[in-house]
Amino acid sequence: MTSLFDPITIGGVTLSNRIMMAPMTRGRATREHVPLPRMADYYAQRAGAGLIISEAAPISVQGAGWPYSPGLWTDEQVEAWKPVTQAVHDAGGRIVAQLWHMGRVVHPAMSGAQPVSASATTAPGEAFTYEGRQPHVEARPLRLDEIPGIIADYVHAAKNAIRAGFDGVQLHGANGYLIDQFLRDSGNHREDAYGGSIENRARLLLEVTQALVDAVGSDKVSVRLSPNGDVQGVIDSNPEPLFVYAARELDRIGIAFLELKEARNDAQQPVSPAVRAVFGGVLVLNGEYGLADGNAAVADGRADAISIGRPFIANPDLVDRLQEGHPLAEVKQGPGLYQPIDEGYADYPRYEVASA
Repeated sequence: MTSLFDPITIGGVTLSNRIMMAPMTRGRATREHVPLPRMADYYAQRAGAGLIISEAAPISVQGAGWPYSPGLWTDEQVEAWKPVTQAVHDAGGRIVAQLWHMGRVVHPAMSGAQPVSASATTAPGEAFTYEGRQPHVEARPLRLDEIPGIIADYVHAAKNAIRAGFDGVQLHGANGYLIDQFLRDSGNHREDAYGGSIENRARLLLEVTQALVDAVGSDKVSVRLSPNGDVQGVIDSNPEPLFVYAARELDRIGIAFLELKEARNDAQQPVSPAVRAVFGGVLVLNGEYGLADGNAAVADGRADAISIGRPFIANPDLVDRLQEGHPLAEVKQGPGLYQPIDEGYADYPRYEVASA
């Protein structure tokens, strides 16, 4: 019976286990979105994961809306990422870069311009900026003649990621950001080739994915989607046919793996079983899985691997703790979660050190 601790081959690379570290923004870059040296320690400590999916890396100034997030559009950023990927590899790990355009969630205080999206909509709540929280502003719809430039930005960032030493890239198509704003009908009110029908709303996702595959190879490209639930005001009125279509087309393109971030509660119907039926590649599930339910999902074939987020923050040796039955440490709340400080970042000890 397959378990989380069995190896798996993804895109020609054999991973030591089926526990992935999910992407988690930690804000340890400069204001120019250049990774800071302390990031190498943080990621290397967590190299016991079968695969690390990096925190989301903005692909351009236009797409960068989170303070101190590490980018992938300049040479300076690429050079600063190299010690991070090298540290992970030296520790025996694998790491891919998640490519991020935040769309309407970007505040003008961050980018210097009105945010862009599928349609003229406004994200709920407030944006994080260097000046504190500020109400979101209405986005302008991307013009048709601008979309090729967006795709080119993704490709440029993907090539930069490979130059920086990453083992691959993941297209961030989830959580209410740009790709998700095009995908789901609450954010997409267009009447052109990128709006209306399921095929049209999925067009940008599939065009970007194909461009990434053409640029760096299908074995180095994965996609993350969030098929159910409301995330940052983005939701779909009929998600199953939308995401089944998207998954079938991603399978046709031939990506390394597909990750689904799903809400797991009585109010949200899971879409992953329907996706599993049409997607023949490696399927990764995310949704606050632990050891028991993660093992069960892998054993019965609902997933090929599981990605885990927040427990990796406080447990750099999470895989060892789960395998050996050790208790998990709790995440410290406070500025250490997202601010570029040392406290609450790479200072969580391994179990043997903490227990001593």
